[in-house]
Amino acid sequence: MRTIVWDKPAARSFRRTVKKNPALRDAIKETLELLAEDPFDPRLETHKLKGKLAGSWACSVGYDMRIIFDFVKNTPPGEDEILLIEIGAHGEVY
Repeated sequence: MRTIVWDKPAARSFRRTVKKNPALRDAIKETLELLAEDPFDPRLETHKLKGKLAGSWACSVGYDMRIIFDFVKNTPPGEDEILLIEIGAHGEVY
């Protein structure tokens, strides 16, 4: 299991997204739990990004919502972490 780390822009985009559509709060939280447990679970449709976001990864929160993240190694304990970069609709995050 990996630890989820929130970047400031990701936290801001989460609040903005949930403010627009409060019903997405539970779906995003469930996706984050699944992401922490197994980032490559087929239900997440995790894929590596290209272009300006090359090196980052994305997973789906339903049809149009995406979570952009990076895998980060936490040096002192040596554990892998998932750094959330952006959360939002497909057109907003790409």
